[in-house]
Amino acid sequence: MTLDSKAPSGALADKWDRHKFEVRLVNPANKRKFTLIVVGTGLAGASAAASLGELGYNVLSFCVHDSPRRAHSIAAQGGINAAKNYKNDGDSIYRLFYDTIKGGDYRAREANVYRLAQLSVDIIDQCVAQGVPFAREYGGLLDNRSFGGAQVSRTFYARGQTGQQLLLGAYQALMRQVHDGTVTLFPRREMLDLVVIDGKARGIVCRNLTTGEIERHVSHAVVLATGGYGTAYYLSTNAVNSNVTAAWRAHKRGALFANPCFTQIHPTCIPVSGDHQSKLTLMSESLRNDGRVWVPKAKGDRRLPSQIPDTERDYYLERRYPSFGNLVPRDVASRNAKGVCDEGRGVGDTGLSVYLDFADAIKRLGVDTIKARYGNLFDMYHRITDDDPYKVPMRIYPAIHYTMGGLWVDYNLMSNLPGLHVLGEANFSDHGANRLGASALMQGLADGYFVIPYTIGHYLAGASLPAVTIEHEAFKESTAAVKSRLDTLLAVKGKRTIRDFHRATGAALWDYAGMSRTEAGLKTAIERIRTLRDEFWQDVSVPGDQTYVNQALDYAGRVADYLEFGELLALDALHRSESCGGHFREESQTPDGEALRDDEHFSYVAAWEFGGVGQPPTLHQEPLVWENVRPSQRSYK
Repeated sequence: MTLDSKAPSGALADKWDRHKFEVRLVNPANKRKFTLIVVGTGLAGASAAASLGELGYNVLSFCVHDSPRRAHSIAAQGGINAAKNYKNDGDSIYRLFYDTIKGGDYRAREANVYRLAQLSVDIIDQCVAQGVPFAREYGGLLDNRSFGGAQVSRTFYARGQTGQQLLLGAYQALMRQVHDGTVTLFPRREMLDLVVIDGKARGIVCRNLTTGEIERHVSHAVVLATGGYGTAYYLSTNAVNSNVTAAWRAHKRGALFANPCFTQIHPTCIPVSGDHQSKLTLMSESLRNDGRVWVPKAKGDRRLPSQIPDTERDYYLERRYPSFGNLVPRDVASRNAKGVCDEGRGVGDTGLSVYLDFADAIKRLGVDTIKARYGNLFDMYHRITDDDPYKVPMRIYPAIHYTMGGLWVDYNLMSNLPGLHVLGEANFSDHGANRLGASALMQGLADGYFVIPYTIGHYLAGASLPAVTIEHEAFKESTAAVKSRLDTLLAVKGKRTIRDFHRATGAALWDYAGMSRTEAGLKTAIERIRTLRDEFWQDVSVPGDQTYVNQALDYAGRVADYLEFGELLALDALHRSESCGGHFREESQTPDGEALRDDEHFSYVAAWEFGGVGQPPTLHQEPLVWENVRPSQRSYK
């Protein structure tokens, strides 16, 4: 299999504009003849469905929640990047492109990343026009702040609720199309299979989570915008209903899964407090604008932070990275937090946390200014921990957050399966081995509002798509397979809970494929996951039946997919015997402990073809060609 990125030739800055002119078009009258399925209603899915409906396509939108407003995009806090250069501090489209390529440790496709930087300026205009209440300066102009991996202020924000406000804008656009009849919304549905006919994606099979009914839906193309797979690790910042199922089932139907080992560890999360937790809470990276990260200089120092004088504190990010300080990228900040805790200098009861201290900022700017910037974040931290961050430092520790890997897509955001388009966090395309903060919202909206409306038309105008119905043999086969898997889950009638298996799977991934990875550890993870998978199908307890609301059955299906996908994640990490971004192999590091890439052997996208459960997958490579940047050792010092 040859992976063709379909990236246009020519000057980097001209690629997207020329491509938009060269793509095939579908005239307005013909758009009404095409039915498109969009799975997911987060920023990427809602913006795509709204945009495609506005163009006149017949859109079927599927939502696992009771409302699109509950999509996990709502949880994003700190902001969205755009190269507007409102601060006149040297920003530009090219600088955002370069920062993103560098931040991803030179493991992303140049053409896609530059397009993302180009479209960032349009996203802000779109959202302002929708009424998104971005923060503004005293004179009324949009305000900006900084995020990790950048030395300019390019992040637009709505206090600590940026994702919620952007999602409400996309939701309003979506519901307008629902009202106009171009979009039909299907809430409380979970996609359980992709239907492929004559090599093309032509529909989905899903379960109605309220009635238990298995439904078939036919279309001319399918758009997946179902988010990432961080919940495979059990404890993550993701909502507990976030999962890998839609992407994994598409993978089992032939879609390649790219770079699954590229998972992001976010450095500013509220630390684990016990076995009772089912998820972790993110504290926005924006807090590192004014908060200072530190630990005691002495090992085992258990004094209260107020009792430790400044001379006995180690502001280790400021010490090690004087150019970027506390705003180093997430992978760098996370590894350093782990490092000082491993040295025995961590704080809190477990020793697995560091301080994020606002005392200096409050003294310099005043409490009111800090409240205006971060008030809801401080309130959230206070409610969860019962500590007042206006008076004592926050305690933070890294946790699984975003996933840069995902289904492989070309420049048109189409997978290797014709007709299957993948948007946002569900694809692999824009972030390489590490995502810069405030770029997830940017990618989701760029894909949905500005890319897919052009590129899906190009596919539809050139594809042979004979009429099919839900009575086609492929739909019957897929429906039977879905029902059989559900029946098998219910028939096990074992003694171990689903959560027990999920927690054990997550522990294997976190311990051996988390912040630090070794060859021996990854092999251990693979063996543990294989053993857990065998035990799952022999001893899992799934009560109830298929015919009504059964959240245990929904959860069991997702954990079964984690137990298959987790093996691929660890295999990908084992195969990539270099360090890059969030993928840190201990065998591959510089003398001062930074990630050491191997460009000679690993400058490619690793796209895996499904070979069967428990069988070796097949690796396909898309070489990364560097025409505009020269890969170099990342330095934030």
